[in-house]
Amino acid sequence: MKKIIIAASALSIIAGSAIASPASGIVGNINTDTRVITLESGKSFTIPRDVALPALQAGDTVSLQLNDEGDKVQAVLR
Repeated sequence: MKKIIIAASALSIIAGSAIASPASGIVGNINTDTRVITLESGKSFTIPRDVALPALQAGDTVSLQLNDEGDKVQAVLR
C-alpha cells in the first residue's frame, strides 16, 4: 500500500509540473501593433500571432497562460 501511495505522489508531482503556468495582473499598457502587453507590475509579454488577443485596455485585469518554461504566451484571458 505504501508503494502505491509513493508512486501516486510522484506521479502527481510530475503531472503538476506539466501544467502551463499563469501570469496575471492589471494591464498598464497594450500595443496591439506589436502585440505587447505590459502589466502595471512592469512585466511585459509579447503575444504570438497564433494566440487570440481580446480587446483590452489599460486598467483591465488579464490572465496570461504561459508554456512550461514560462517564456511563451499560450492564451490571453480577460
